[in-house]
Amino acid sequence: MDELKTAVNLLAAGTNAELLSKKYADHALSSSSEWKGYRELHVDGPRGDWLLIYKIEQQDLILTLVRTGSHHNLLGK
Repeated sequence: MDELKTAVNLLAAGTNAELLSKKYADHALSSSSEWKGYRELHVDGPRGDWLLIYKIEQQDLILTLVRTGSHHNLLGK
């Protein structure tokens, strides 16, 4: 759970896009999927299978943590 807490704290800080990209493979989910407008990061590192799906709204940080779980459980892939 420490890994999740660290990732969420980085998200909440709102200034760590480069670190999130490198350390957690943070990226937007496909615009053609049901997850359009959401982002995903790999809590246990770029090649890990523990994902966090989230959404940031507006210029002020409104962080919505949506789901966490394995790639297969969340996205069926």
